[in-house]
Amino acid sequence: MSAAIMELLDTSVVNVSLPYIAGNLSAPVEQATWVLTSYLVANAVVLPMAGWLASRIGRRHLLMLSVGGFTAASLLCGLAPTLPWLVFFRVVQGASGGFLQPLSRAILLETFPREERGKAMALWGAGIVAAPILAPALGGWLTADFNWRWVFFINLPVGIYSWSMIYAYIHDPHYLRRQGKIDGWGLGLLAVGIAALQIMLDKGQEDDWFSSHFIVTLCVIAAVMLLLFVWRQLTVRHPIVHLHLLRYRSFAVGAGLGAVLGFVLFGSLVLLPLFMQQLLNFSPLQAGIWTSPRGLGSMLLMPVAGYLLGRAWDSRWLLFAGFTGAGLGLLMFSHMNLNTGYMNLLWPQLVMGASLAFTFVPMSTLTVDPIPNEEMGFAVSITSLLRNLGASVGISVSATLLARRAQFHQVRLTPAFNSYNPIFRQQRAALAARLQSSGLSPFSAGRHALALLYARIQQQASVMSYLDAFHLMAWCFFLAAPLVFLMHRARHQQRQS
Repeated sequence: MSAAIMELLDTSVVNVSLPYIAGNLSAPVEQATWVLTSYLVANAVVLPMAGWLASRIGRRHLLMLSVGGFTAASLLCGLAPTLPWLVFFRVVQGASGGFLQPLSRAILLETFPREERGKAMALWGAGIVAAPILAPALGGWLTADFNWRWVFFINLPVGIYSWSMIYAYIHDPHYLRRQGKIDGWGLGLLAVGIAALQIMLDKGQEDDWFSSHFIVTLCVIAAVMLLLFVWRQLTVRHPIVHLHLLRYRSFAVGAGLGAVLGFVLFGSLVLLPLFMQQLLNFSPLQAGIWTSPRGLGSMLLMPVAGYLLGRAWDSRWLLFAGFTGAGLGLLMFSHMNLNTGYMNLLWPQLVMGASLAFTFVPMSTLTVDPIPNEEMGFAVSITSLLRNLGASVGISVSATLLARRAQFHQVRLTPAFNSYNPIFRQQRAALAARLQSSGLSPFSAGRHALALLYARIQQQASVMSYLDAFHLMAWCFFLAAPLVFLMHRARHQQRQS
């Protein structure tokens, strides 16, 4: 659990520090974003290989190598003298950290019997859900009160503790079999395809998507390579990714719902802090603190979700309630405005966080319920990859939606910005009179009043674009909720009933 939390924290804790990193290393912010992109690309490339590598060298050895590599790379990131070196060390860190989540979850799912998996996932999930929510506040505090390098140094004690505990207590199961020779072609196709897809998603909005030849090229490369990879995995004797696991209906549906969860969760995690900072004038630290109630709601309710899963309750109804409640929480966000206060931010997040507890825990157990223990590592690798890809798509869609809908609403509101509108004339006259009283000439006051009114229109258009994005996220959850009944009921619950 400690290894997975460390990796999740580092996925988003760097976001707040980007301007400081760029300034300290004498680089523009646009180039500094590669500190994030390089990590995500390396992370996404290695994720599907976790199950294969674990069966090749042993799960315990792979986990120890991953934690050791991640911790060492964190130290080197903190000591990086230039931006290219920092990006290189982030690639190493991302490649090491890509194994931590699927391995830790696979070990827990294998260790506990089926009827106890809900409780195990509840305890594990409390940290996993809270980590990316607490990360912005932690990153803001470390950067403001210490230095951006401490964003990386903070991993050292956690990594040392995690490595020691793995060494002492984790052992490989007897049925973990060694795979045959490596599928080099499959590995190459996967690496190129995932890397192209991740870079396309990260840079799409910045380069105006398919009006850019670079983005079109990446899209074609990703599509061709991933299609060839799927064909290769279905025909080769020793595949890297066990796609045949998708024949289990509960697993296939659960993996898809995990992608939806990643899409909405990470997309909304981008939207809310931006809304607070850009429109409510919160500081980065304030935005991080007021994003944390979602994690608090999850941590409080996850033990309850784990307890209910241990009873004869049908997990599918818990999962349905979780998706529906989280959608309602997002719908509450879609009623915010420029006068939104702290309490208006608190309650929707508590509702959404509490609902996510009833989403994450049942989905983690129901999805892998039909999977044999010896295939657990491969199954968790697939679900982790789909959730991460969903998160990448969610972040890209959020950024694109904000930009495009802000333009749409600005065009729609601008016709009221004319001298024939009595309300416009009244407000312009009032602003001009106030500016003249502060010493401006009538001509300058009129021009400044016009600029202020146009800034208000831009601000309102921006608010409306955020509300549209929250509406979209809410409906993703509402539409996903009925799909949970395509999954089979957990086997231990069938026996109890």
